[in-house]
Amino acid sequence: MEGAESEMNILSNGKGHDHGEDMCVPVKMISEEDQFDSEGGHLESETFLPNGDGKTPERFTDFEGKTSFGMSVFNLGNAIMGSGILGLAYAMANTGVLLFLFLLTAVAVLSSYSIHLLLKSSGIVGIRAYEQLGYRAFGTPGKMAAGIAITLQNIGAMSSYLYIVKSELPLVIQAFLKIDPTSDLWYINGNYLVMIVSVSIILPLALMKQLGYLGYTSGFSLSCMVFFLTAVIYKKFQIPCPFEEFMANTTSEHLNISNSVSHDFHIGAVVECAPRMMTINSQTAYTIPILAFAFVCHPEVLPIYTELRNPTKKRMQQVSNISILVMYTMYFLAALFGYLTFYGNVEPELLHTYSRIDPYDTLILCVRVAVLTAVTLTVPIVLFPVRRAIQQMLFPTKAFNWLRHTAIAMVLLTVINLLVIFAPNILDIFGIIGATSAPCLIFIFPAIFYIRIVPTDQEPMNSRPKIQAACFAALGVSFMIMSMSFIIHDWTTGAGHSAGGH
Repeated sequence: MEGAESEMNILSNGKGHDHGEDMCVPVKMISEEDQFDSEGGHLESETFLPNGDGKTPERFTDFEGKTSFGMSVFNLGNAIMGSGILGLAYAMANTGVLLFLFLLTAVAVLSSYSIHLLLKSSGIVGIRAYEQLGYRAFGTPGKMAAGIAITLQNIGAMSSYLYIVKSELPLVIQAFLKIDPTSDLWYINGNYLVMIVSVSIILPLALMKQLGYLGYTSGFSLSCMVFFLTAVIYKKFQIPCPFEEFMANTTSEHLNISNSVSHDFHIGAVVECAPRMMTINSQTAYTIPILAFAFVCHPEVLPIYTELRNPTKKRMQQVSNISILVMYTMYFLAALFGYLTFYGNVEPELLHTYSRIDPYDTLILCVRVAVLTAVTLTVPIVLFPVRRAIQQMLFPTKAFNWLRHTAIAMVLLTVINLLVIFAPNILDIFGIIGATSAPCLIFIFPAIFYIRIVPTDQEPMNSRPKIQAACFAALGVSFMIMSMSFIIHDWTTGAGHSAGGH
């Protein structure tokens, strides 16, 4: 891109010149080589044009350039990592090892490519907000579509995290304190516990002004998931196949019943003690939405890009690639060793399967605590883009305000808590979200924004990059239609159920 052409690529967001944390500013673009690929030269959007009153507008945010490369990897990795890792062994059981590996690899590669499209579009127009890319490409409808997709996707993700807290935390407390499961003590009531966790841990972290501050909690969260993965691998070599159902501390009558059940289980499970390379059944349809949902981090990419130290496209792409590679490896290992432990008897939530063997196993109890910690610390990371989307849709010209910042976080957490407490079957909601908003954010929006934003004099419509982007968008539409048709067919026939979302 020539210098003269670069100076013409100036964007006004059409909303005036109040600059809050989410606002983009008019930018004088520099050459693409300096802008993206030079580590020692000019940074992206380093030079700004003055606004109407002759003053130079502020940079993208007042926190730009302060988050290290490693902390950015932690934040993005934490945004990718979700409770969906607990359902990947079940997904492998319903696809087979080879088909699962192929699908996981395909989704990871496509996710990395879509981040490349987002970063390229962002660099050309000087915007680092997903919703504003939509506005630049298609005006208000584009901004609203992106904002709604981000809101639905991340509310679904946060609900799934808190749903894990609601279901797992009471079991952990019961096991550690040896409490009778039929007890009605308030501190083993999942509804009370999820509210306590939301108010005491999630809300304070969600009130941080910038994502960069959460790098340390993100690193700790990922450490918890590494511990989970290590335990899954270790347990593979400790649990025989077929495994014995839990029979300890039972009466002789219960013992006889358990022996009978265990005997029947052994007879039916002998065949299942060998991995399947490829399989298709009614639950296979849920695997692709689960995998797509597992790699959705796109709403967090641009905010993390904004706060990255020395923010170039090349540097942010490296952050994305490393984060995706690490999560890809962890996902595959957790799925593989979880599946090789239980084979066709693995449950949609992996930790529940371990409880069938020994609900008081100390290692598994520690793993439950680690997973609870990880998903709890992920909620604030996922909440940031939702708040940004709401501000872009409802308050696009407003400067940063602590009262509004806090109020949006409190309202979001209240809505999510109500969903988790009162929704009768929240898992089906995740299936719909994974089949709709996930393909929009991963495939469709990055591609069509790229096609609209990149100037035709730089890349004509018949150029290879834009043809690839168009095919990418078409793939996303096909994926969404196929996933929805499978899920709807499954519901209407009553043949299946959601295997768990994120």
